Amino acid sequence: MQQETTGQSIGEQLKVPVMVIGVFILTIWGLEIIDLLLFRGGLDGFGIRPRTIDGLWGILWAPLLHGGFGHLLANTGPLLVMGLILLASRPLSQFFTLSGIIVLVGGLGTWLIAPRFTVHIGASGLIFGYFAFLLLSAYFERSCRNILLAVVILFLYSGIIWGVLPQGNGISWQTHLFGFIGGGAAAYLLADRSNGIEIKIGEEIQPPTY
Repeated sequence: MQQETTGQSIGEQLKVPVMVIGVFILTIWGLEIIDLLLFRGGLDGFGIRPRTIDGLWGILWAPLLHGGFGHLLANTGPLLVMGLILLASRPLSQFFTLSGIIVLVGGLGTWLIAPRFTVHIGASGLIFGYFAFLLLSAYFERSCRNILLAVVILFLYSGIIWGVLPQGNGISWQTHLFGFIGGGAAAYLLADRSNGIEIKIGEEIQPPTY
């Protein structure tokens, strides 16, 4: 009976995370299908267009748009895994705040430094932001849970860190870099330092007094 109750409680805890990340993933897949069938890729023009006033709106739309199903498929797995981990381990309000910080910092950074006459789309900025948040939360909060999550994420996705460097081939490394910076900033701003592990290197030994 106790095992059954525990199973139900775990299922209840995962219900909201699965629903939230599921809705987001269904949305970006639905948009890509609509873009292909009705607009022939025309929606991609609503991404971030650096240093243009209209291109600022792309900061909001870019995470929802992708350059084809290959691009979308590559982002879906990391989004699903990291999104579920964050939603299961953090309050829902904090997840949305974190995502907003990543989108704004990642988008503005891309808008400022990416080359003119380019368009930047994709949820990879969110992925790099979630990655940075999970890693740096282990440092800022120093809880056993966050350290364990950081180890898991490093094991699964450590190779993506090279994506913050210029690569060519139409890859928006600017989005990756500033998404990562946004995630790091969010980890610092949202850190709960009250329950962390206190690390002491040593204490000064006072000489005896006579």
